[in-house]
Amino acid sequence: MTAPRISFEFFPPKDIAGAFRLSDTVRDLAPLDPTFVSVTYGAGGTTRALTHDAVTTIHKRYGLNVAAHLTCVDASRAETLEIAQSYAEAGITELVALRGDPPKGQGAFRPHPEGFADSIELIEALAETGTFNIRVGAYPDPHPEARDGNADVDWLKRKVDAGASSAITQFFFEAETYFRFRDKAEKAGIDVPIIPGILPIENWNGVKKFAAGCGAHVPGWIDDAFAKAQRDGREELLSVALAAELCSDLIDGGVEDLHFYTLNKPHLTRDIAHALGVAPRAVLQKVA
Repeated sequence: MTAPRISFEFFPPKDIAGAFRLSDTVRDLAPLDPTFVSVTYGAGGTTRALTHDAVTTIHKRYGLNVAAHLTCVDASRAETLEIAQSYAEAGITELVALRGDPPKGQGAFRPHPEGFADSIELIEALAETGTFNIRVGAYPDPHPEARDGNADVDWLKRKVDAGASSAITQFFFEAETYFRFRDKAEKAGIDVPIIPGILPIENWNGVKKFAAGCGAHVPGWIDDAFAKAQRDGREELLSVALAAELCSDLIDGGVEDLHFYTLNKPHLTRDIAHALGVAPRAVLQKVA
């Protein structure tokens, strides 16, 4: 099995302890030579400034190719494009363009009165600048707001037509889920890379809640496996084994790139990468 190209998602710190945890995570995973790393926004755009600081710091200190998340939430068009321009001025030209989750308690997404109505408008505006490589999200399981079984493919096609160069999927638990979505996307004329998003499972009960919120199907057999592993104290071993098997199945099916949602906890992602044959390329040297 050929080792895949890998990338990582981090989230910005909210306090000093979080800043140290992010720094440790980047330090531990950077030697695995990711093709890029992304940094998220909090729900409702609550960590916009923290995201900007984390992105620029990772780029400067570690020399990594950083893709900053940019959303439509709680900002005007001018403010959003100003943020994008500030990234470009810092040498960061990779963006993950998303509609974004509404602020807590708001319910359904409501655009800012002077903002982008959806991710399509955001992608179009970013593409018009000619500055950015634009990545987007994709849902192999139906998005909770999807009107029918084809909506997620149709929406991805619109994103690609608007200027997206690749997509990163929401996490899923079985390789066939990804392959079905990839086949539908190809039939729809989508020809950009669709990178599977992999979530190493540290806390199964927490992941189940997360899955319920984003529409990811939870197979019963995985629930049973974790119930047994929790009784035996082997959750971490099971997590690495399941993720490594999922990644191996994806690679056997032609996947060359994998994107890991690290949750700023590097050890599971590192163990899974090692199981896939991804070894550290060199000792990490911080950029002065």
